[in-house]
Amino acid sequence: KADWAEDGADSNTGGIGSGSPANTQAAMGSNGNGRQASQKQVDKVVLQYLKSKGYRDAEKALRADAKLLGQESSLGDMAQAFPGSEVGSDASVPNWIMFYNEAEEGNPDAYNQSYGELRRWIDSSLDVYKHELYAASYPVFVHSYLDLLMRGLSGKAVEFMRRYGSDHVVHHGRVIAALKTLTTKAHVEENALSRLYRDNKYGIRMTRVGFELLLSFLQDHHYTLLMRTVNQHLNIRTVDGGAAISSEADADVGITGHTQSQLDHFNSQDIALGPAPLDPFVRDEVERTLQGEAGRFVKDAVAKEASALLDTFAQARQENAASALSADEALPMPPARGVGVTQQIADLKALRKRVALSPAALPSICMYTLHNTSNSLTCAAVSEDLSLLAGGFSESYVKIWSLKSEPLRGFVGNVNPMSINSEEDADAMREKTAEPYRKLVGHSGAVFGVDISFDSKYLISCSEDKTTRLWSLDTYTNVVCYKGHNYPVWDVAFSPQGFYFATASHDRTARLWSCDHIYALRIFAGHLADVNCVRFHPNSKYLVTGSCDKSVRLWDVQRGSCVRVFTGHTASVDTVAVSPDGRIMASAGEDQTINVWDLGSGRRMDTLTGHTGP
Repeated sequence: KADWAEDGADSNTGGIGSGSPANTQAAMGSNGNGRQASQKQVDKVVLQYLKSKGYRDAEKALRADAKLLGQESSLGDMAQAFPGSEVGSDASVPNWIMFYNEAEEGNPDAYNQSYGELRRWIDSSLDVYKHELYAASYPVFVHSYLDLLMRGLSGKAVEFMRRYGSDHVVHHGRVIAALKTLTTKAHVEENALSRLYRDNKYGIRMTRVGFELLLSFLQDHHYTLLMRTVNQHLNIRTVDGGAAISSEADADVGITGHTQSQLDHFNSQDIALGPAPLDPFVRDEVERTLQGEAGRFVKDAVAKEASALLDTFAQARQENAASALSADEALPMPPARGVGVTQQIADLKALRKRVALSPAALPSICMYTLHNTSNSLTCAAVSEDLSLLAGGFSESYVKIWSLKSEPLRGFVGNVNPMSINSEEDADAMREKTAEPYRKLVGHSGAVFGVDISFDSKYLISCSEDKTTRLWSLDTYTNVVCYKGHNYPVWDVAFSPQGFYFATASHDRTARLWSCDHIYALRIFAGHLADVNCVRFHPNSKYLVTGSCDKSVRLWDVQRGSCVRVFTGHTASVDTVAVSPDGRIMASAGEDQTINVWDLGSGRRMDTLTGHTGP
């Protein structure tokens, strides 16, 4: 059918006249023996088509409406009522669609007429079905426009876009703007966006009644060009029962590169969302340190605090024990260091200070404004201990500020750790500067992403120059340059436990790296367009990515496979976030909405609207 659609468009250029139902019937009117193809025979062909596609309810409705009872004729038998030179005993359903197509293919205004009637019919349909019908009309519009260009009808394509393009600007503004730049057959063949649409089916969710209404309308009016588009380029999943589809976004699945059954398989896989297990070394060292402090200062305030921290630590371990990942499930980590113990004790102290949220105890929020950036600031990140703020700039550098207004003084030259015995020794080996900021220079293109490790020892940055760089925050120098992506890198993120980090790129992949290897450990491929953003799950076992293909994916880091696909955005996804408990994910982008997802089931919990920009 695809071969015919491109070859036949050039061969059927005259003699048919109008693409109206009457002329369509006349074009098929008789064979060489002058026999007329009756409406009942045509209905039988359509019945066979619906049966072959598995549309049982539509088949049943047509059988009752057309009173097609008794034994069914084979397609070979029905072929005898149509031109013998074109269809033989090996006729198939696509042959019949082809004959109807010939009448419309010869009419340059067929798409304008049929799509215009479709939109008018949707406008006058019941409100309960409008959302899904409008969603289904979008891919039909796109492929109608591309087909006109492929047939060399640029003038008709421009007129078609001018008439109906505005209908889809609200939900698909960027795609419509990009399609307007395509004006020739060569553009369609070379453009990445048009190839994406022509090589993949567009997913739509519809109720069974809404789907049958659409098929009935196209069949009754013999709009076989549109019927062919629905057949070849739409992947429609019918939803039985339940609540009606309440918005166009609910019906719009988009292009995912997967069938609906594959998406259902992705979202039915078991995933482990519990917290990462505590390293045995850190656990034992924390207990030993706190017990030592409690025993040394029996009546001191330090001893009381240490005793209270021990109780808090035991309670936290007990709460996490049931849901924590097993050692086999957790992401492998290098041996823990003393800094992990210090960080764990600091976390325990912060945990003891937390209070339940109430009108009298609201969350504390601290906001920072960067002045005079001249629109060159592209990204920013704050360290977990709230001591540093880092920003990436389009002028190819990273800048770091101290949020405590303290001088950022790096070590001078090579420092022997064995020679540092006190804070005074360390201070003597640092640079003599009073500036509370530092500039890190090394990239040769705009910096699009920065992140700071949990212990504030390292900073990672990614750039238009296709590289990712690791910077030491002890010396404020570049330590490693990671290369692997073939195109600009849009985002980078450290794992919550450090050591690992992930990148997202224009090359449609996300990649997993470790600080001690200069090559990627995993490549996550599956998105059909740029991967814009990447974030780790709190337990580091999973990775969340958002893409220009309007989808969000959850990846298993160890297996490198996709375990969830979230569809529902109508434009590019630019940012994602995961809740601290690892159960909920939020995504947002250029459709001006925030979608909240349940990671366990893969279902959308809520859509938050109100913003008037991306």
